[in-house]
Parts: sequence; C-alpha cells; structure tokens
Amino acid sequence: MKIIGSKIKENETYLKREDYSKNLLRKLKAEKKKVSLGGGEKALEKHKAKGKMTARERINTLLDDPKNFYELNSFAAYDMYKEYGGAPSAGTVYGVGKIHGRQHLIVANDATVKAGAWFPMTAKKNLRAQEIAMENHLPIIYLVDSAGVFLPLQEEIFPDKEHFGRIFRNNAKISSMGIPQIAAIMGPCVAGGAYLPIMSDEALIVEGEGSVFLAGSYLVKAAIGEDIDNESLGGAKVQSNISGVTDYIMKNDEECLAQIRSIVNKNGERIKAGFNRIESKPPLYSSKEIYGILPEDTTKQYDMYDVIARIVDDSSIDEYKAGYGKTIITAYARIDGWSVGIVANQRSIVKTEKGEMQVGGVIYSDSANKATRFIMNCNQKKIPLLFLQDVTGFMVGSRAEHGGIIKDGAKMVNAVANSVVPKITIIVGNSFGAGNYAMCGKAYDPRFIFAYPNAKISVMGGAQASNVLLSIKLKQAEKSGENFTDESKKKLLKKITESYENASSPYYAAARLWVDEIIDPALTREYVSMAIEVSNNNPDMPKFNTGVIQT
Repeated sequence: MKIIGSKIKENETYLKREDYSKNLLRKLKAEKKKVSLGGGEKALEKHKAKGKMTARERINTLLDDPKNFYELNSFAAYDMYKEYGGAPSAGTVYGVGKIHGRQHLIVANDATVKAGAWFPMTAKKNLRAQEIAMENHLPIIYLVDSAGVFLPLQEEIFPDKEHFGRIFRNNAKISSMGIPQIAAIMGPCVAGGAYLPIMSDEALIVEGEGSVFLAGSYLVKAAIGEDIDNESLGGAKVQSNISGVTDYIMKNDEECLAQIRSIVNKNGERIKAGFNRIESKPPLYSSKEIYGILPEDTTKQYDMYDVIARIVDDSSIDEYKAGYGKTIITAYARIDGWSVGIVANQRSIVKTEKGEMQVGGVIYSDSANKATRFIMNCNQKKIPLLFLQDVTGFMVGSRAEHGGIIKDGAKMVNAVANSVVPKITIIVGNSFGAGNYAMCGKAYDPRFIFAYPNAKISVMGGAQASNVLLSIKLKQAEKSGENFTDESKKKLLKKITESYENASSPYYAAARLWVDEIIDPALTREYVSMAIEVSNNNPDMPKFNTGVIQT
C-alpha cells in the first residue's frame, strides 16, 4: 500500500482556513443545541411536569452508551414552517445506536413540538428512517408520543404516495422482511397514527400517559353521541386487558424502556453481509487537520489527498490508475478497519490556450472512465464505496464534446445507479449539477449522505447562477419598459446572490433531507465506520448488472 505523504504546514493560509472551519463548527454546534431544545424551555418544563422523559432522554436511556448515538436529520424542517412557530427537527428524533451491543434504529416523537404533531417534513423524516431500516435490515424501535397530523397542513401530508399513509405500508413491508419492529406508546396515539405502533410486531403502553384509538372522546361524542373519557376509551388497561391491542402495560417511561432493552436482548443472531474488516489503525495525521486544509472559499485550491490521508487507516491507499484521469482519485483503503473503495474529486490546474486555469473538481472523459471501471471492480469484490464530493460538473466546450464527454459521463452515472454495494457519500465542498449525480448524490440511493459545514449544493456555482438569473430579470424588465441603473443592477445582483447562496447552504439541504446530517469533518472516520457497520446487517445483495454500459 502507498502511504500518502502530507506536506501541510501551519502557515498563514492553513491558520486562516482553520479559523474559518472552526467558526463554521461553532455555528453548527450552536444550531444543533437550539434544535435539540425542541419546542423550547417552557414546553420542556411542561412535558417533564407530567413525569415524562423527553424524546432524547428516552433514546439515551435505551442505549448502551448515549455518546455513541448517531442522530440523523437533526436539521429536518430547519427554518421552515415559520408561520406556525417552526418545527425543530420536524418534531421527531431518530438515529442509530447500540442496545446490548447490536445496532438499532430508534425513532422518537418530540411531544414538545406542537404535541408531536406530524408536519409534512415529519412524514418525510420518518419515511427516511424506515428506508434506512429496510435497506440495512436494521431493527427499529418507535417511541410514540404524538397528537397526529398537523391539520393546517393536512393536504401536504395525507393522500400522496410519499405521505403519511406510506409509513404504515412500510410497517407491513418491514415486518414481512423479518426485521423486528417494537413500538412504545408513551403518549397519545390518535387516528391514522394509531396504526404505526399496532402494525409493529410488539407494542408497549405506559399507564396514565399512553392512549391509542382511532377517534378521541370529543370526536366520539360528535360522531355517535357517546360520552366517554380517553382513558376509558383507549388507555393502557383497556387496550392491553380488554381489546388485546397492546402487549405490555408499563408503569412509567423508565420501566417501559427497561422492558424494551430486555426484549431486544433475547433476539437471535443474524447473518451479515460479510464486508471485509480487520483491526483498525489510526491515520498518521490528526483528523482535525482537515480544518486547515479545506479552503474558506470553495473556488480555492487544495489537495484531496491531504483530506484522504486524515481519514484512512495508516494514511495508506492502493491507488487505482494513479496517473490517469487525475481529476478523480480512485483507491482502495481501510477506514476503522473496514475495506472501502474511495471515489474522490480532485481539483486541478488545466492548461488552456489562454494559459493556466484552476478547475474545481471538474470531471473529464478519462476521469469518468476510470471511475466507472473502479466502481465496477468494487461491486465485483464486494467492497463498499465512499464518494468524497467536491465537484462542479462535467467538462464543457468543443474539445470535451468532440471527445464524447456526454457518453463517458453517462457510463459513470450508469455504474453508480446500478451499483449494489453500499454507497456512502460525503459532500466535502461543492456539489453542482450533473456532478452531484455522477458522484452519488441523494437521487442515486446512497445508504447515507453527509455534508461538511462548508458544503454547497446547487445546479451551478453561485456567481454563474446569479449572473444568469440577473440577465433573465433584466430582459424581463426591458420588455415591460423598466430601466435599471448600474446601482440598481448591483443591488439586484446582491439580492439574487444572497438568495441563491442561502438555498445552496448545507442547512437548506439538511432541512429538506437532501443530506442525512451535517457533520464535523474530524468525525468523518466515525460516521463512515458506522455507515458500513449498519450496511453489513443486510446480507441480501443483488447481482451487479450495468445494463447497456460500454467501457
């Protein structure tokens, strides 16, 4: 194996970049702390006054070690639903953690956010959680405490294919796949939402707090004139001892969570996928040095090899076609002992007729062909793929077109689309246009997709897009007889640029679940290792077939 030499020095450029990265991390930690408060301090106090634990406290109590819980989609609905007071984390907390040494997916309603009501993004987030469970054969635990659909937005959550009802369809599919589902009813569970815990394989209910029914007492009174309270209608004793709908009555949250730990501790061992893993070795360089490598301006130059050297075991790689197609790095390596195939964009200096030009992660025909062949090799060898994205797209111009860039790019997209080994994507910098697709963006089914705090995700770079949008606005204005001064053009361009940059930010992407989490670059190894370990739970891997691809 080749040890990656690193010549990083703590010079002015390094220190400036390090400060910039650390400032981004400070913001990330502050925003995470803010969303972790759910509905806010008052809502938390009111919730705890009932003798109930918060969603995150419930999850922590379930786990062997709360420090090793990987919360996902924590920024779901970030800066959305402002007219309704917001919905931090979309009113749901979920992630991967270990119970008695085995990985589980845990999903908990946050009742401090609009009584745990389901917003459109809540449904999307829960569907993503179930998708992870299905793709990776991961046992799933639901901690239910929800008032049901958020009625002011019911038309955006109720009837479509990827709406609320898909959750219960997935309940059925997950059970049919032999993946255990356990639900704990720790608060109200109303109407359609009642199906989620009851379609799980086993259901627990907390006495005095948990209730489950298709219609609450007020609706029953309105519908059929019957006078009854919620506890008598669908409380713990009714649903466990009379209807038999639930399986266990628990006195409080603590007893309920202890019972879940006891139940899952008796599950049998399952067949693994068998991905290659040996003893883990740390990189030769500190992972925190990535802070000083990544530029504060995503158009500036840096060396992706320096990033890889701080992620892979022993800072060693077996590089595939090292001297060919240099704007993409392809290499076999290990991360925390796991065998991985790395596909990473590399920025380069290109010679043109007008001199040298810096190119930020552009994919050329030779790079696309190399990546295609490497992806196929990893599928043949059953090696998970790690995509490190910093891509501005495919090369354009007559030379590239005459060389068949569209066909070569299509080969790479084909290989990514048909790949059957687990794919993990990290957006290290830019993620623009078709480059996002070729480097396994969200549309190409990565098992997990993460972003660094400096990431930018959009059709094209901010400067180019803003000028295009400005030109369109000016042409529209000319048609209507409106004139713009140079000063008004500058103001309009600034407004367009700010709007575009905001929509390109990782927070905007995380809010809409385009990425699973914004992560600290220094924790890249931990997240990749977790993702491969999760993927290793699914032994069912279809045969790799690239279809019409030609290499």
